[in-house]
Amino acid sequence: MPLSEQEQRLLDEMERHLMRNDADVVSAPRDGRALSYRNIVYGTILVLLGLGGLIVGVSQQLIVVGVIGFVVMLGGVLLAVTPGRGPGRVRVDPDRPAKATAGHPSFMDRMNDRWDKRQGER
Repeated sequence: MPLSEQEQRLLDEMERHLMRNDADVVSAPRDGRALSYRNIVYGTILVLLGLGGLIVGVSQQLIVVGVIGFVVMLGGVLLAVTPGRGPGRVRVDPDRPAKATAGHPSFMDRMNDRWDKRQGER
């Protein structure tokens, strides 16, 4: 069932509003900082190792091992949320649209093309 003209206008208005504001909502980095994939991976590994140490410490009633495991977990979390400094960091500039690599359109470009094709069929 096709949309009425009013519904179509409302949908177009919502789409324009989303396109204008989704970069601010979805991909804006906090305080201009960007997280590093490497730090997230290493932090996750440290959290898992610390959790293992904490479980071993509690099950064997070795308080020192449990405390060390907890400290390692805390360090892993801090490492994971620390912004990166090298080239491996992820930074999104909300003022500039994402550019696709040569020959490969971005996800949003592909979705927009599919939307345009569907609108052309009606």
